[in-house]
Parts: sequence; structure tokens; C-alpha cells
Amino acid sequence: MNVLVIGGDGYCGWATALHLAQQGHRVGIMDSLVRRYWDMQLQVDTLTPITPIQERLRRWQELTGRTIDLFLGDITDYGFLITALRQFQPEAIVHFGEQRSAPFSMIDREHAVLTQVNNVVGTLNILYAMKDEFPDCHLVKLGTMGEYGTPNIDIEEGYIKIEHNGRTDTLPYPKQPGSMYHLSKVHDSHNMHFACRIWGLRATDLNQGIVYGVLTEECGMDEALINRLDYDGVFGTALNRFCIQAAIGHPLTVYGTGGQTRGFLDIRDTVRCIELAVNHPAQAGELRVFNQFTELFSVADLARKVQQAGAAMGLKVTVNHLDNPRIEKEEHYFNAKNTKLLDLGLQPHYLSDSLLDSLLNFAIRYKQRVDQTQILPKVTWKR
Repeated sequence: MNVLVIGGDGYCGWATALHLAQQGHRVGIMDSLVRRYWDMQLQVDTLTPITPIQERLRRWQELTGRTIDLFLGDITDYGFLITALRQFQPEAIVHFGEQRSAPFSMIDREHAVLTQVNNVVGTLNILYAMKDEFPDCHLVKLGTMGEYGTPNIDIEEGYIKIEHNGRTDTLPYPKQPGSMYHLSKVHDSHNMHFACRIWGLRATDLNQGIVYGVLTEECGMDEALINRLDYDGVFGTALNRFCIQAAIGHPLTVYGTGGQTRGFLDIRDTVRCIELAVNHPAQAGELRVFNQFTELFSVADLARKVQQAGAAMGLKVTVNHLDNPRIEKEEHYFNAKNTKLLDLGLQPHYLSDSLLDSLLNFAIRYKQRVDQTQILPKVTWKR
């Protein structure tokens, strides 16, 4: 089918676009390239050398014979968005086109507003375009497990059955976001729920955990197709950041006690989850919610795993517990459900010693590109 990947130049979006194209879908990428601009603003670069998007797509076509359409523009500009949609005629829209860093959203007022406008307005524009001209299109939207927070009850997949004063109802699961970024995702979920209920649209909200890894089958075909890998204190995520720190001999940066527990998944599973959602669309009027992760780990668990894997490779890996720059519970109950994607056929890649070895070797290969001044956190959640 015709699948438009918004944010297709980014970490998850690039890998997904190539994977869907390899599976035989006609794929288009829509991107403003603002993620590259933010790197320049922060004076940091991905660990891996990323070629311009046009070169990436040319190399992909040379290697596979498959073309991927490119639409350069900002989805908060409705005129650009609707013109591109009319040209491409999507049957499914995969939406990664959002500012995805909690620390970035907490730098100051300007970055909080930027995050909210980019994320909420962009998604609203997509919903209105679908309502007016593409009502049968299926929106596959990347959410986040961070919408839920850390409640002292089990986390269901999007909805919870409640009994109150002798009556029962199934309602959206309560949200407790921990940053302006996570709050923007909650707004997205509410807007999508409204659009499906009121306008009869079809959408799947993927509440994704923290993604690790860099290589998928497609991204590993050639260095020109390589994915980005962030290690800095703003855009770097836990396991990727730890492996890069270990590769350069920097202590692993565990925030607080390290008891913060989250859902994690391999990027190979990210692209497969998107494929499953695209191939099995929601019904008209339905907002499906999938919790997209494969395993639960605490931050301290991850640090220990990287420490052990590094020692097996002859690396001396130490751990530093830093004052937590975030306002969050460091020890808490966390039990989240994640059965719906498994029911659709997901066969997870679980975190293993071999995967950690591969990620550590990858980090060692490019370690000369690391700017050590960017490793420690610089953004705090000030009360």
C-alpha cells in the first residue's frame, strides 16, 4: 500500500521507511530535517556519520532498485501537508514527525512551546487532513510509555475498566506525564481519541518504550544507509548512551538510585511493530493502543549488563550515580501489559550478550566522533 512515513529522516523513522519499502510497500518520506538543525543548535552530532537525506535515498535505490518519494516541509504548515498528501495519496500514515526528547522540552519556556506546537499542531493537521480528504487512511502514530508515568497499579494497553458506585465503564487509562514532551504526547492521544470517536477515523497509538540498537537488516546494507545513534545528554537514551560511554572509558551515568523501570525494545522490533500495525489496520472509528516494548529493565539493571558485557571484552567500565536532573520516582512499582503486538505476530529480539557486544563494538568503531563535553546532563527539571 502507499505508506507515508512522517519524520522518516530520524532514528526510528529512517529504519522504518527502509523496512516498509523492502516489504514491498510504496513508501514516501516527509521530513522538515529540523532534527539535524537541532543538533547544530546544541553543537552535538550523532555518533554515526549521517549522509544527507537525498544521498541516503539515492544509495537505497542503487542497492535495491526501490524508490522512496521525498517531501521536504513542516507538517505544522497545513498548506504544505495537504498538497503533499494529495500528491502521494497515502493509505497509511506512520507519524514519527515529533520532537521526541524530554530534556529538550524542559530546557526553557521556548523549547517547551516549540515542542508542544510542533507535536500537537502537527498531529492536529494530520487529523484534519484525514477527516476532510483521506477518511479511510489509517494513522499509525508513535506515542510513548511515558504518558502513563509510574502508577501503583498495572498499566493496561490504553484503556482500563473502572467500577464506580455500582457502575462500570472502559475509559482511557489515566495519564501522568513527566515532561513537557510527554505531556504533548498525552494531548496527541486525546486529540486522536476525539477524532476517531467523532469523525470515524481509524488510528493506532503505539506507546513505545525506550529503543536501543542501531542496525536493522536494511540500515546495515551500506554505510550510506546507517542510522543515527545519539549519546548526548539531551537526545541520547539510556542503553545506547551507556554503551557509548563504556566504549570511550567514561563512567556510566545513572541518574539517582537507578531504580527507574521502563519498557525497552530493539530497533529491529520497532520496525516490525510498525509493519504489523500497518498491515492490520484499526477499524473505522477505533483508536487502538498498543504498548510497544518487549522487556522491562531498571536503569541500574542496564548499567550492570553493560558493565558485564564490557568486562568480557576487556573494557574497564565503572558506574557513577549522579544527582537526578529529572523529577521522577527512582524506586516504584511498574508492571505494564504488552500482549497486542505479540498476538499480531511480533517475535521479539530480547536483549542478549551478543546484542550488547555488537552495540559496544559499534560504539568502539566510531568512538573518535564522541564529544565528551556533551555526555553529562545539562538540563534539569527545576521546581
